[in-house]
Amino acid sequence: MWTHIEPLHAITYFHPRARAAHEAIGLRGYWRGYFAGRAAPLGPVDAAPVIAAFFTFAPPMVRRALPAVWQLATPEEALRARLTGAVQALAELTYELPEAHLAEAAELLETAATGADTAGRVLGAANAALPRGDYPLARLWQAATTLREHRGDGHVAALVAAGLDPVETLAFRVAGDMPAQHLLGRGWTEEQWADARTRLVARGWLTTDGVPTDAGRGGLRAVEDATDRAATRPWQALGPDRTDRLRELLDPIARACHTTIPPGNPIGLPTLPT
Repeated sequence: MWTHIEPLHAITYFHPRARAAHEAIGLRGYWRGYFAGRAAPLGPVDAAPVIAAFFTFAPPMVRRALPAVWQLATPEEALRARLTGAVQALAELTYELPEAHLAEAAELLETAATGADTAGRVLGAANAALPRGDYPLARLWQAATTLREHRGDGHVAALVAAGLDPVETLAFRVAGDMPAQHLLGRGWTEEQWADARTRLVARGWLTTDGVPTDAGRGGLRAVEDATDRAATRPWQALGPDRTDRLRELLDPIARACHTTIPPGNPIGLPTLPT
């Protein structure tokens, strides 16, 4: 289900209309819009909780954005901008789908999001507490975002439990299956990248040549399995039949969203099988 809900959320990072909505309220530059939009459900926070919750960004990079962005736009303005941009993008991408299709998808996805357990999940809880949208596309995007952040909170917990720090996590993904150019821009220094690779070699996750070992691949698989287990409750609440129906409804929407998401993207989102 992640491969079907993540594209709906991710358009806020890649679609021109989403970027334009942030710029219209003074959040010029990609990272201002990113940090303000994604952190806005938490309120006018300083950098510290965002460093913790977002996990993979170097602290100095976050501090350059927060709390300064709140001088440009309030969290309330950022929330309106991100939803406006997302709805405009989805409207452009799904104009051929019947309204009934979108309304049914929104209803089922909201039901799944309502079943998300938010204890210990800061971003998931903050998004779940936002008001319900007035129209199907707004409801659809907000529910997808709640479930996405709920899953992300669980993923961070799994990484922490596995003893991986943020830059080690990124360094291992770069050594494995993710394009380096998408992850090197998260504010870590060359020295920090090198130190992380050294720690991964000592841990037995990388060879001295920087190649993932069987132990490393198995360790990452265990993290992904733990993430999956932690993300199952919304789908258990929805039930198998309605989950299958929702996946059917989301499939054309997710495929349309993929047209704006680079194949080699920084969130590791694979294209849907044909």
